[in-house]
Amino acid sequence: MSGTAEVTWAGRTAAEIAAAVRARDVSPVEVVDDCLAAIAQRNPALNAIVHVAAGEARAAARAAERTVLAGEPLGALHGVPVIGKDLFGVKPGWPATHGGIPALRDRRSTAPSIFAERIEAAGAIVVGSGNSPIMGMRGTCDNPLYGPTRNPFDLDRNSGGSSGGGAAAVAAGIVPIAEGTDGGGSVRIPASWCGVYGFKATYGRVPYCGRPNAFAGLDPFLFRGPITRTVGDAALALAALCGPDPRDPHCLLDDFDPLAALPGSLEGTRIAYSPALDVFPVDPRVAEVVERAVGRLAEAGAHVEQVELGLKADQRELSELWFELILPMNLQVFEVLKREGVDVLGDHADQLPERYRERLAAAATRTTLDRMRAQELRTAVYDAIERVFAQFDLLASPTLSCLPVPNAADGATEGPSEVAGIPVDPLIGWCPTYLLNFTGHPAASLPAGFAEGLPVGLQLAARRGADAHLLAASAAFEQIEPWDWTYRGTVV
Repeated sequence: MSGTAEVTWAGRTAAEIAAAVRARDVSPVEVVDDCLAAIAQRNPALNAIVHVAAGEARAAARAAERTVLAGEPLGALHGVPVIGKDLFGVKPGWPATHGGIPALRDRRSTAPSIFAERIEAAGAIVVGSGNSPIMGMRGTCDNPLYGPTRNPFDLDRNSGGSSGGGAAAVAAGIVPIAEGTDGGGSVRIPASWCGVYGFKATYGRVPYCGRPNAFAGLDPFLFRGPITRTVGDAALALAALCGPDPRDPHCLLDDFDPLAALPGSLEGTRIAYSPALDVFPVDPRVAEVVERAVGRLAEAGAHVEQVELGLKADQRELSELWFELILPMNLQVFEVLKREGVDVLGDHADQLPERYRERLAAAATRTTLDRMRAQELRTAVYDAIERVFAQFDLLASPTLSCLPVPNAADGATEGPSEVAGIPVDPLIGWCPTYLLNFTGHPAASLPAGFAEGLPVGLQLAARRGADAHLLAASAAFEQIEPWDWTYRGTVV
């Protein structure tokens, strides 16, 4: 293969790499070697990737090169390096620490994740695992085993969580695609703080194949989705990840071609703009950047109208609702770990953040009737958002309420305890992203601009099933407000 030694493939988009591999302009081996070199050079500053499978990745690259030379059919991501997420496991034999719980440092996955299965089937090469917080249970990326993932735009600040390792690696040009999982915003939160694109599809579009509980992804809705530097790369990843799976009783069965959505247009699109989703305090610096981005949507031909959703609950009540819904799944995970022989709650509870331990204890006392009442409030949120989509195609809002926070020194970085002078829960209360996990609607975080040199995200959400419309609108915004130049501003 003719590869050119002067070309550095780290930092290229997945589309560019796949096209060059297909044209035999570069070998998958060269691409993976460049990626591993970028990890060695940039990851020490970022602490984004916590497991590097160099030997496996090089072996996969050699196999990918043989496939090219043999003239065999190639997947859409053939030879593209990607990373998974160290939360629920990536590949057999790889660390599976549930977000850096020290007692699980020697635990290994026994099966591939749906992300690894499908992204590899499309020809991609998984080179390692990204950092995340314990159990993915906060909007920052830090833990006592691995420490914080640092923001590529300011190494003193956090990348956001829980898919923060992946987002930082993508922003820093180490890989073009990273796995995100999203139970309250964990694709969109770090995408916002790292200035990249994060896409959460309609619930069921990417199968949830968790075991031993195939129904655990419902309370709230749990998702897997790509984190990328471009909308086009997200569409390529979604083409690989989406589609039914018999292991998921709730997966969507319809056909979906994300690539057909591109390129997109905003002409005539009806956009509801909610500057605070009714009830969330927003840092004025964030609000200013998002308002400007929404103005650009209007300039591109969209009809934009500021709206109120009609939410009656306070934001503190809503964040408490999120914890009430998701913590029973956490308790079951610890029960499964106990069956495996590691009693985290009994023998290693001190390794869990204190605020998280307190919430787990409270969750264990909740009754079935308590949970039914919680679902009533969740229904009210769903109805409010559906009323918006009865009149509009998209809902625009800030992805997050605040700018990236400084990293702590103890492995327990949290978000702010107040925003714009109003108290919020420091784990998730500054992340209005979780409303879309209550409802299952598709949502994405787009790079909207910068405030004081730090990235700010614009969240766009669409009707359930309208993933193509959301991708098209994202691509149209990317055309009028291109953000690829911003990665030259990273500090690594």
